[in-house]
Amino acid sequence: MNSRQRRGVILLLLSSLCAVGAFVGVLSVIENIESKVGPERTAYRLKTDVAAYKALDPGQFEKVMMPQRWLPPTAVTDLDKVSGKIAVTPLRKGSLLQDDMLVDRPALQAGQQEIAIMIDAATGVAGKINPGARVNIYATFEGKRPEDKPVSKVIVAGAQVIDVGKLAPLEAKDPGDTTASGGRRGGEAVPITFALNTQDAQRVAYAESFASHVRLALLAPGSEDTIPPGERTYTLDGDK
Repeated sequence: MNSRQRRGVILLLLSSLCAVGAFVGVLSVIENIESKVGPERTAYRLKTDVAAYKALDPGQFEKVMMPQRWLPPTAVTDLDKVSGKIAVTPLRKGSLLQDDMLVDRPALQAGQQEIAIMIDAATGVAGKINPGARVNIYATFEGKRPEDKPVSKVIVAGAQVIDVGKLAPLEAKDPGDTTASGGRRGGEAVPITFALNTQDAQRVAYAESFASHVRLALLAPGSEDTIPPGERTYTLDGDK
């Protein structure tokens, strides 16, 4: 082997050693990154904004993969947890879904029953009543005789809302019908479901059938929902 061949062999060996060194270096970098990142886990991100107290649906989220060490301990990794839940605060598109964003939907307690009525958007608290809210239910009744004055009554104080439906158009009714449902002349209404005891449910059903108007008054959180008997009925003459 002459000197030129020896130099070639040496250069080839050096090249091989450099390649092996580079490969080892790359493996070392990969191992270092993996040691810092760790295994990945499934998480869920919002595809759209969700208003507070609105029911959650799996279709509102998209699956993402994140390193487990970077995933918050409260992150939701199973969409089954969304079932029967509502958003406790407004949720923004792109946010990572976490347990503290969710609460159980209000449920019936012993002795309660569900009753739903249609509330005109113009005469209710449009857009502000959500599941979990408490409201006073007012009904206005026309006088039975021409000389009788209309009277407004608090039908139920502190009624708990457990569901709010979607805004829907109302069909125009017979203008000669003065009941709560008959008096509506088009417009839009929302079905609102309450959790009430039997007597309060009867009051609401009666008002829905015979009152000229039914309205809701939203109570502030923590407000006292009891109304003295003497303040449950109002006529305009009472202000004189």
